[in-house]
Amino acid sequence: MKDFLRGIFKPVLSEIVAAEILPAPEQVRTQYAELLTLEPQFAELTDEVRQLATFYQERRILPVTFSNAVLHLALATVAEVDMLVSWNFKHIVRFDKIRLFNAVNREYGYKTIEIYSPREVTTYGAGEETEDS
Repeated sequence: MKDFLRGIFKPVLSEIVAAEILPAPEQVRTQYAELLTLEPQFAELTDEVRQLATFYQERRILPVTFSNAVLHLALATVAEVDMLVSWNFKHIVRFDKIRLFNAVNREYGYKTIEIYSPREVTTYGAGEETEDS
Protein backbone atom coordinates (compact mmCIF):
# COMPACT_ATOMS: atom_id res chain seq x y z
CA MET A 1 0.00 0.00 0.00
CA LYS A 2 2.86 2.37 0.79
CA ASP A 3 4.13 2.17 -2.80
CA PHE A 4 0.73 3.41 -4.01
CA LEU A 5 0.70 6.19 -1.41
CA ARG A 6 4.22 7.23 -2.47
CA GLY A 7 3.13 7.35 -6.11
CA ILE A 8 5.51 4.58 -7.18
CA PHE A 9 2.62 2.53 -8.54
CA LYS A 10 -0.79 3.60 -9.81
CA PRO A 11 -3.69 1.29 -8.96
CA VAL A 12 -5.86 -0.10 -11.73
CA LEU A 13 -9.18 -1.39 -10.43
CA SER A 14 -12.34 -2.86 -11.90
CA GLU A 15 -15.89 -3.79 -11.00
CA ILE A 16 -14.64 -7.37 -10.51
CA VAL A 17 -12.23 -6.17 -7.82
CA ALA A 18 -14.97 -4.06 -6.23
CA ALA A 19 -17.30 -7.07 -6.04
CA GLU A 20 -14.60 -9.25 -4.50
CA ILE A 21 -13.87 -6.64 -1.84
CA LEU A 22 -17.42 -6.61 -0.43
CA PRO A 23 -17.11 -9.88 1.56
CA ALA A 24 -13.42 -9.32 2.38
CA PRO A 25 -12.14 -8.70 5.92
CA GLU A 26 -12.39 -5.14 7.25
CA GLN A 27 -8.65 -4.50 6.83
CA VAL A 28 -8.84 -5.34 3.12
CA ARG A 29 -11.91 -3.13 2.63
CA THR A 30 -10.11 -0.28 4.40
CA GLN A 31 -7.08 -0.60 2.11
CA TYR A 32 -9.35 -0.70 -0.93
CA ALA A 33 -11.07 2.49 0.26
CA GLU A 34 -7.61 4.08 0.53
CA LEU A 35 -6.82 3.05 -3.04
CA LEU A 36 -10.00 4.76 -4.20
CA THR A 37 -8.68 8.07 -2.83
CA LEU A 38 -5.59 7.82 -5.06
CA GLU A 39 -7.45 8.43 -8.33
CA PRO A 40 -7.01 4.90 -9.69
CA GLN A 41 -7.54 3.95 -13.30
CA PHE A 42 -10.64 1.79 -13.82
CA ALA A 43 -10.48 -1.07 -16.31
CA GLU A 44 -13.85 -1.49 -18.00
CA LEU A 45 -15.52 -4.85 -18.44
CA THR A 46 -16.07 -4.65 -22.21
CA ASP A 47 -16.96 -7.13 -24.93
CA GLU A 48 -13.27 -7.23 -25.85
CA VAL A 49 -12.38 -8.23 -22.27
CA ARG A 50 -15.11 -10.89 -22.23
CA GLN A 51 -13.88 -12.28 -25.56
CA LEU A 52 -10.28 -12.55 -24.33
CA ALA A 53 -11.51 -14.27 -21.16
CA THR A 54 -13.38 -16.72 -23.40
CA PHE A 55 -10.17 -17.44 -25.30
CA TYR A 56 -8.44 -18.22 -21.98
CA GLN A 57 -11.31 -20.50 -20.97
CA GLU A 58 -11.29 -22.30 -24.32
CA ARG A 59 -7.68 -23.25 -23.57
CA ARG A 60 -8.74 -24.58 -20.16
CA ILE A 61 -6.01 -22.62 -18.41
CA LEU A 62 -8.26 -22.50 -15.34
CA PRO A 63 -11.41 -24.38 -14.41
CA VAL A 64 -14.61 -22.62 -15.52
CA THR A 65 -15.50 -22.00 -11.86
CA PHE A 66 -12.65 -19.47 -11.70
CA SER A 67 -14.13 -17.08 -14.23
CA ASN A 68 -13.25 -14.03 -12.12
CA ALA A 69 -9.57 -14.97 -12.27
CA VAL A 70 -9.63 -15.08 -16.08
CA LEU A 71 -11.55 -11.80 -16.11
CA HIS A 72 -8.82 -10.20 -13.97
CA LEU A 73 -6.22 -11.33 -16.50
CA ALA A 74 -8.27 -10.20 -19.48
CA LEU A 75 -9.01 -6.82 -17.88
CA ALA A 76 -5.33 -6.24 -17.12
CA THR A 77 -4.27 -7.36 -20.60
CA VAL A 78 -6.77 -5.20 -22.50
CA ALA A 79 -6.01 -2.21 -20.22
CA GLU A 80 -2.30 -2.78 -21.00
CA VAL A 81 -1.26 -2.54 -17.38
CA ASP A 82 2.46 -2.86 -16.69
CA MET A 83 1.89 -5.73 -14.29
CA LEU A 84 -0.78 -7.69 -12.51
CA VAL A 85 -0.08 -8.18 -8.82
CA SER A 86 -1.93 -10.98 -7.08
CA TRP A 87 -1.89 -13.16 -3.98
CA ASN A 88 -3.63 -15.91 -5.98
CA PHE A 89 -0.79 -18.44 -6.13
CA LYS A 90 -3.09 -21.33 -7.02
CA HIS A 91 -4.48 -19.87 -10.25
CA ILE A 92 -2.59 -16.76 -11.34
CA VAL A 93 0.91 -16.33 -9.88
CA ARG A 94 2.28 -19.58 -11.31
CA PHE A 95 4.92 -19.93 -14.00
CA ASP A 96 2.94 -22.52 -15.97
CA LYS A 97 -0.27 -20.45 -15.92
CA ILE A 98 1.55 -17.21 -16.80
CA ARG A 99 3.07 -18.88 -19.85
CA LEU A 100 -0.35 -20.13 -20.97
CA PHE A 101 -2.07 -16.76 -20.50
CA ASN A 102 0.72 -15.04 -22.42
CA ALA A 103 0.59 -17.60 -25.24
CA VAL A 104 -3.08 -16.69 -25.75
CA ASN A 105 -2.24 -12.98 -25.52
CA ARG A 106 0.39 -13.27 -28.24
CA GLU A 107 -1.88 -15.39 -30.44
CA TYR A 108 -4.60 -12.74 -30.38
CA GLY A 109 -2.31 -9.74 -30.78
CA TYR A 110 -2.04 -8.56 -27.19
CA LYS A 111 1.18 -7.81 -25.39
CA THR A 112 2.32 -10.25 -22.75
CA ILE A 113 1.58 -9.40 -19.14
CA GLU A 114 3.93 -9.50 -16.19
CA ILE A 115 2.41 -11.25 -13.17
CA TYR A 116 3.93 -11.03 -9.70
CA SER A 117 3.13 -11.49 -6.05
CA PRO A 118 3.06 -8.30 -3.93
CA ARG A 119 6.28 -9.35 -2.21
CA GLU A 120 8.10 -9.35 -5.55
CA VAL A 121 7.26 -5.76 -6.46
CA THR A 122 7.15 -3.78 -3.24
CA THR A 123 9.85 -1.18 -2.77
CA TYR A 124 8.89 -0.53 0.83
CA GLY A 125 11.89 -1.25 2.99
CA ALA A 126 14.31 -1.32 0.05
CA GLY A 127 17.34 0.67 1.06
CA GLU A 128 15.78 1.69 4.36
CA GLU A 129 17.35 0.86 7.66
CA THR A 130 15.67 -1.82 9.69
CA GLU A 131 15.82 -2.66 13.38
CA ASP A 132 18.49 -5.24 12.52
CA SER A 133 20.73 -2.67 10.77
